[in-house]
Amino acid sequence: MNVTQLLLIKTFTKTESINQELTTIADRNMKYLNQTEATNIDIELFNDYKFSVDQLMELAGQSVAHAIAKSFPVEKLSSKKLLVCCGPGNNGGDGLVAARHLSLMGYTPVIYYPKMVDKELYRNLVHQCKSMDIEMVQSVDLEQTKDFGLIVDALFGFSFKPPVRPDFLNIMDVMRRTDVPIASIDIPSGWDVENGPPEDGIKPALLISLTAPKLCANQFNGKFHYLGGRFVPPSLQEKYKLNLPTYPGVDTCVQI
Repeated sequence: MNVTQLLLIKTFTKTESINQELTTIADRNMKYLNQTEATNIDIELFNDYKFSVDQLMELAGQSVAHAIAKSFPVEKLSSKKLLVCCGPGNNGGDGLVAARHLSLMGYTPVIYYPKMVDKELYRNLVHQCKSMDIEMVQSVDLEQTKDFGLIVDALFGFSFKPPVRPDFLNIMDVMRRTDVPIASIDIPSGWDVENGPPEDGIKPALLISLTAPKLCANQFNGKFHYLGGRFVPPSLQEKYKLNLPTYPGVDTCVQI
């Protein structure tokens, strides 16, 4: 190795160190949202900034897929099969979008969607997944999870209020008991958006916060925490003093 190569390596290492330090400083100042703030930001994105639900869902779901690929590369998983558990709301829609993108990244997603929403948006998302030959199942038990390298938790978002509805009691129990790592979208399902996990809450290895982290993320102690959804207008960031970290390059997600 010559002197020029050594200098380049040292410069790159120093730059990486500075970037990590700046990200750490940004993380300390980043705002964690309560439920009302999270709801109001969504309302403003729809009403004031004229984003559509499906537009934000596509951006969020794509960033989720990218965060999963960074945290759990397909070649390092015990199986390239992913179990994507989708709920009836927007969080479930994010999961459907993420499954479609993950299928293009070399993974084999299998969608568990016990309560499909009879609205055009969700029918279209399901149609898109089926058109890409993504398998959909109506039941999952603990033994079956051994076939998967990762479980994607897209059941409940920040509007969740306990108790868990009967349709989802089984899958929640499965996620509590499985040894397969879990990637939760925005909120670990069953957690209180502000107060964090219940006593028997799931313990995801990866949390992908969307728009900005929610207060419960302060109690997340898994391996990876990403911020996804590179779509928040600067003026909205300033209004709510979000202090979001800088996304690297052209990435749609950033580790926090």
